[in-house]
Amino acid sequence: MTGWQEASVDDVKSDAKSAIAIGPFGSRLKSDQYSDSGIPVIRGANLTGGREFAGQFVFIPDELASSMPGCNVFEGDLVFPHRGAIGEVGIVREGRYFLSTSLMKLTVDKRRVDPRWLYYFFRSAQGRAELTLNASQVGTPGIARPLNSLRSVRLRLPPLHEQRGIADTLDCLNDKIEQNRQTARTLEELAQRLFKSWFVDFDPVRAKMAGRQPAHTPPEIADLFPDRLVDSPLGLIPEGWEVAQLGDIAENVRDSVKAEEIQSDAIYVGLEHFAAKSLMLAQVGLGEEVTSNKSRFQRGDLLFGKLRPYFHKISVAHTDGICSTDVLVIRPKTEALKAYSYLGFFQESVVDYATQRSTGTRMPRANWKTLSEFPVALPPTELQHALDTLVLPMIEIMFMMVNESETLAQLRDRLLPKLISGEIRVPARTTETEDAL
Repeated sequence: MTGWQEASVDDVKSDAKSAIAIGPFGSRLKSDQYSDSGIPVIRGANLTGGREFAGQFVFIPDELASSMPGCNVFEGDLVFPHRGAIGEVGIVREGRYFLSTSLMKLTVDKRRVDPRWLYYFFRSAQGRAELTLNASQVGTPGIARPLNSLRSVRLRLPPLHEQRGIADTLDCLNDKIEQNRQTARTLEELAQRLFKSWFVDFDPVRAKMAGRQPAHTPPEIADLFPDRLVDSPLGLIPEGWEVAQLGDIAENVRDSVKAEEIQSDAIYVGLEHFAAKSLMLAQVGLGEEVTSNKSRFQRGDLLFGKLRPYFHKISVAHTDGICSTDVLVIRPKTEALKAYSYLGFFQESVVDYATQRSTGTRMPRANWKTLSEFPVALPPTELQHALDTLVLPMIEIMFMMVNESETLAQLRDRLLPKLISGEIRVPARTTETEDAL
């Protein structure tokens, strides 16, 4: 194709010292050097398969990071594991980070390469194949000579202005996916705060006891709360509420399906598809991946990851599908109990309870019988309905966001190899400087 050139990563790296570098040897960075603040350290777990670094970070003091300048990464730098999750890639979108010992970096010559384009190249099947070409799969996956391996990666490089057009197209899809996720996160946070205020802290009741109108609560809903707390086996609860158990509000649905009965295009959910502490699934798989018996679930069921429950993998199903047998399928017993069930099971206290009563040392598992015995203060039906009227529309919008993001992700993943190979061309974008020339 006109203007496309054969090149290696070594050809397009920056002229700066340590443009291709590896994280520090273990003796130079030890866990006792971590601090509460400072420069965040990127570790393998922070590479999430997307553009953003995520998860928990550790930090090191600025002075320590500055003493190893080659291990610092900045905007536009690409980050790769050379041990562990070989084939993954991340890009620094802003700020400054420090590499862990299992990572390596690449700083490109921006006069030749848009780092976003190169990031997408390494996200493609072709780029992943190049990254894993020299990896050993014996024991923990690793690359014996990681920097030489990275330098030798071959690619077909479009003109810079076309690289920008490709990156812009893919960025646009990813930006919309991230916007949807942020909208869903915001709605989820609102729903969780509402549940905690009403049914954990009993804020409306306490306000009425103090002679105040409950804050941020419509009068017709405030009227449904009593003005008195009474003793119960749970401690003080609102007058007129019942002491119940989670098993009174929802049931564990056990609908097994054999592997040979699973359609290849069926929606499949495994523990890897959950996002920790999120009511919405991060992604889904397909039945073609399945080789063993699974469980059926329906749209609106609550999926509770019972293996290592402390990871807090609890989400509402936005579609029908099948799931791992390490996932409990939980269904509210009545329509009025939907929102209460979703947010009730999601509480940190429930996760702690399930964790403490898990069986198994190396791979602890929660079980429904124990989980169902968790005690709760159950409000009257009128308040259950009131919660539904506020929360269920939020859940429906979150479902819409997830479904749209899945469609956009599929489009992105279909476009990616075609754009990187040049099979599909996009309008080239020029900078103001190039326009002036």
